[in-house]
This record gives sequence, structure tokens and C-alpha cells, in this order.
Amino acid sequence: MHHPDCRFCKTPLTHVLCDLRMSPLSNSYQKFENVHLGEKFYPLKVWVCDQCLLAQLEEFESPDAIFSDYLYFSSFSTSWVEHARRYCGMMTERFGFNESSQIVEIASNDGYLLQHFKARGIPVLGVEPAANVAEVAWKERQIPSVVKFFGVETAKGLVADGKSADLLLGCNVLAHVPDINDFVAGLKIAIKPHGVITFEFPHLHRLIEQNQFDTVYHEHFGYLSFLAVEKIFAHHGLTLFDVEELPTHGGSLRIFARHTEDAGDLRAVTPRVEAMRKQETDFGLTRMETYTSFDEKVKATKRKLLKFLIEAKEAGKTVVGYGAAAKGVTLVNYCGVGTDLIDYVVDKSPYKQNRFLPGVRIPIHAPEKIFETKPDYVLILPWNIRHEVKEQMAAIREWGGKFVVPIPEVTVLD
Repeated sequence: MHHPDCRFCKTPLTHVLCDLRMSPLSNSYQKFENVHLGEKFYPLKVWVCDQCLLAQLEEFESPDAIFSDYLYFSSFSTSWVEHARRYCGMMTERFGFNESSQIVEIASNDGYLLQHFKARGIPVLGVEPAANVAEVAWKERQIPSVVKFFGVETAKGLVADGKSADLLLGCNVLAHVPDINDFVAGLKIAIKPHGVITFEFPHLHRLIEQNQFDTVYHEHFGYLSFLAVEKIFAHHGLTLFDVEELPTHGGSLRIFARHTEDAGDLRAVTPRVEAMRKQETDFGLTRMETYTSFDEKVKATKRKLLKFLIEAKEAGKTVVGYGAAAKGVTLVNYCGVGTDLIDYVVDKSPYKQNRFLPGVRIPIHAPEKIFETKPDYVLILPWNIRHEVKEQMAAIREWGGKFVVPIPEVTVLD
């Protein structure tokens, strides 16, 4: 049997969290006119290292192939933009950033977050590998961006250009990094002696606890616990001095890091760090059986979703999807759901409309399509923003339409 090595500590991997079989790249949306073209599928199996506890995928496609021309634009989620605004206010108040500070965001996307620091008069810089997305950040929000992947060499370039960071941040990028040692080593280089690092990422604890297997896709090379991230950062001379639990993406962590040698009062290790270690240990994240028992839960969820969709179809009901999100691509491909069970999907982003969901080839339309066809059920694929979707699409209740979420198990919402 094939056993890859851990991407952090190089230990041979023998334990599996879940095996979602073969799946396409989750953001490889085919245009309608290219329906005749083929697609590549890759194994989607999450391994767990029994030494450092890093859950991870193998690298089948390079980050350059996945991220250099990207169709995810953060600003299309109003709740996510508001989350970013609150973060900027909190960080400015806590650490006193001002017009003399330098804020650098890794994977800055379309400027959805840095715009809030910029509005406060604080210098900002994005590091964004997708040139098409960085262009939008500049044209629409005047956010300057370096179009590169982040790592040691990019960090050295920032320092040479006088862009060492007082705050170096990333939201939902740490999981996207295949060479995590190069990436975290770059963080050490890029921050000033008293600089602060924050990263947000979906919490592996919540993934397992709430059966969020659809957050597994090829863009996510790692599935992160606090225990694993703390080991990786410590290896590169960085100390995690605080941590927050967030509701985003079904349950995320926001970690705060600094140079290990910098232990000022503003960056003293808080009691929340030890509390998080204990929480993860008590849940079982140091025991391999916690990981290896997860795959059976995934299979059960697949059967429940298929049962619901088949029974709805046989009863003459129509089902459509809302949100052409990456997690939705994983879900429908693993479950084998095509247009035989879901008529179409809608998405607010014009960059995804008039394309197909990868793999299963379900067509993607603008949200107005729902009000034309009046389906019985709207399956919210990005279930983490279900409240936002319910508010935006509340008018489906006029014809008796109902919302459905697939995770942690199929539920028809009130």
C-alpha cells in the first residue's frame, strides 16, 4: 500500500481520516461551451501523522496550477466582509496599529479585508498569487498587491523592499499551503521584531465533531488542529501566544503568534492557549482512533443525503442548489449527485455563472433562476453561511419552498 511522508516532519503516514475517492479540483469550473472537454480527477484521501498530528492531503497538483487564476472572490459574501471589518477594528484597538504601521495580508484576494485597514489610514500590502484577483483588489479598492506565492523567498523580498510587517495575517490560507515549512519559515522572516501574526483556519476538532467532510478538497493541503500548528510554529521560532474560537466556516481558530524571543506584555501567552490544548486533548486529538473512526460517519452522511434526494425526486419534488462553493463540489462528487437529483445550482458570483460544477456537471446560474422555476427545496451547499442565504432568498417561502442543509446531516430548515 502507498504511504506518503508527512509534509512537516517527514514521518511515513499510515493513518487515514477519510477517503473521499476521486474528485476534480474544486474551483475548476467549466464554461457551458466547453462541456465536451474532459476533466482531471485526483485522489481525495486525508492522512494523519501520528507524530505531529498534522492531517493532510498528498500534493497532486501544484499550487500554481490551482491558485494562479482563481474564481473565488471573498467580497461576494457580505457576512465574510463584515467579519473582516470587525477583525480590523479589534486588532487596531488591541495592538495600536496606526499610520506608521505596516499591515501585510497573505492570500489577500480582492481586498475584502485590507480595505478596512486602509480606511483607517494604515498602510497595507497584499500578497496574492492569483493575478486576476489581485487586479480586482487594485481596480476596485486600490489595494496594492505582490502577485506571488508566499514563502521564504517572498518574505526576503518584502524585507528588502522595506515592507516588514507589524501585522502579518492570513484568513483560510494556512490550510492551502503544501510546503508548510517554507511558508512558516517565511513568516518568521517577514515580521518585525515586535510584530504580530494572526491566521484563521477551519478547526480540525469541529470538522470531526460536526462531520464537515465536505471541507476536504485539493486546495486544502492541511486540516489543522491547534496542537499541530503549535508544533510547526515552534519549530520555526514562533510562539502561539493567544487563540480564539470563531463561528466561521463551521468553526475556526484564530491564532496569534510572535517571535519566541519577543515576550512583551502585549504578547504574553494567555490562559486560552493552555485551555485550547486541553480542549483538543480531551476531545481525543492525540489518539489515532479519534481520526480513524471518522470515515464511517462520512459514509453514513452520504447515504442519508442520497436517500433524501431520491425520495424527493420520486415524490415529484424539485431540488436545486445554492452556492457553487468548493465544499459543495466535494459533497456532490463524493455522493455521486448530478442533474438526475439536483436540477441546477445558483451563485451570486458572475465569475461562476454559466459554468458547470466540476465533475458532476451541474449547471450554475444566477440566483434569479430560483424565482423563475420555484423549486420545492433549495439545498444550501455552503451551509456555513446558511443564515445569510436564508435571508437573501427568503421569498422562496411564498410558494412553499424550503431550505435544506447537508451537514452535519441532511436537515430541512424551519
